[in-house]
Amino acid sequence: MAAKQKIMIVDDDSNIAELISLYLTKECFDTRIVGDGEAALRSFDSFAPNLILLDLMLPGMDGYQVCREIRQRSNVPIIMLSAKGEIFDKVLGLELGADDYMIKPFDSKELVARVKAQLRRYCRKLKSCQRAAEEKNDRHSA
Repeated sequence: MAAKQKIMIVDDDSNIAELISLYLTKECFDTRIVGDGEAALRSFDSFAPNLILLDLMLPGMDGYQVCREIRQRSNVPIIMLSAKGEIFDKVLGLELGADDYMIKPFDSKELVARVKAQLRRYCRKLKSCQRAAEEKNDRHSA
């Protein structure tokens, strides 16, 4: 049996985070809830998520900075979740490396669909990169 894909939920509103976790767990994802940016960065390496749901307005380090730091070491998909719905906020989030941006409040079915879509794209990209690396190794060893 394949391992469950892991989703890290970074949100300081525990009610929202628990609700998101409930919906994703129901869809057979393994979730971890983290309440601030610094904890998200610490948890990133140990949990090794396949995708991050990232709130922007966090205590201490904001979601924009968390996104910047994650992008320096990983291409894991990041979906930003925020009550900030201005075009400026969306564009900034996407330019900093987010793969998607959802405005709160959002529909749980749409969130789950976007999570699945991002994971499909990411898995295809990883498989493509792995095949290319294997072909390169095969050419070099011949």
